[in-house]
Amino acid sequence: MINEKELAKKTIFSFEIFPPKKDMPIDTIFSTLDELKGLNPDFISVTFGAGGSSNCDNALAIAKRIKNVCNVESVIHMPCINMTKADAAKTLEQFQAAGVENILALRGDKTPGVEPCGDFNHANELVSFIKDFDSKRTDGKKFNILAACYPELHPESDSVYDDIDFLKEKVDAGADHLLSQLFFDNEQFYRFLERCKIKGINVPIEAGIMPATNKRSIERMVSMTNAVLPKKFTDMMDRYADYPEAIRDAGIAYAIDQIIDLVTHGVKGIHLYTMNNPLVARKIYEATKSLFDVSPLI
Repeated sequence: MINEKELAKKTIFSFEIFPPKKDMPIDTIFSTLDELKGLNPDFISVTFGAGGSSNCDNALAIAKRIKNVCNVESVIHMPCINMTKADAAKTLEQFQAAGVENILALRGDKTPGVEPCGDFNHANELVSFIKDFDSKRTDGKKFNILAACYPELHPESDSVYDDIDFLKEKVDAGADHLLSQLFFDNEQFYRFLERCKIKGINVPIEAGIMPATNKRSIERMVSMTNAVLPKKFTDMMDRYADYPEAIRDAGIAYAIDQIIDLVTHGVKGIHLYTMNNPLVARKIYEATKSLFDVSPLI
């Protein structure tokens, strides 16, 4: 299990990966994991997806491999919007049986044409459900619960202050650790941290960084997240959009610059959205690894 007390003593460095597409064998991710484990992450999170039980099975198998073969702590995503309470209990039982101890509790994205089950409307309800599940366990163990946060305005929210209120509810319900949505303007993140401090949110908050190596995929993500794009970033995207190697290298450089600034300012950690690309992750790791040896300032 992630030791939150130990992580509090250092600047956290973690990765996110996703399972292979359902028409591809699961072992296509194994070589990626072999490379990522050599970069000494504190943990690797695995997305769940909205495709039903097969996605859960794949994510769970990958989470087990991360922990048991790669010897790195794993975190499995658990989106609840399309789950009944019975589904959630069964899923937690699967995690428990597999020895997966860290959960990223999420509401999850609404699926077009699919009516939510209605048992879980917000992530704080899932956090509370997991805490209740833990209270009934007979093995003496409990899940470590992580949750997501938006440094900028959530697409469904009326204000950043409403976002902070909802985030406080997740932490009060029992979330031990927060991972942020991607952003490209560090000033937005610093303002978000200040709002959290004022609200009394004191758990570790990792900054979510996604290297911009493809203009189309970044535009799609931005349309879903409302991320602010600084002129420096949009100029880079426009200049190198038609040059795959150039935009990859420019995107890596931009992410490195973000990370240097964030770690220098004492953020609790960096959560790198790897997009299953170990080359990109390695370049970023090699350029910043010495920074993570310095204790966080705030």
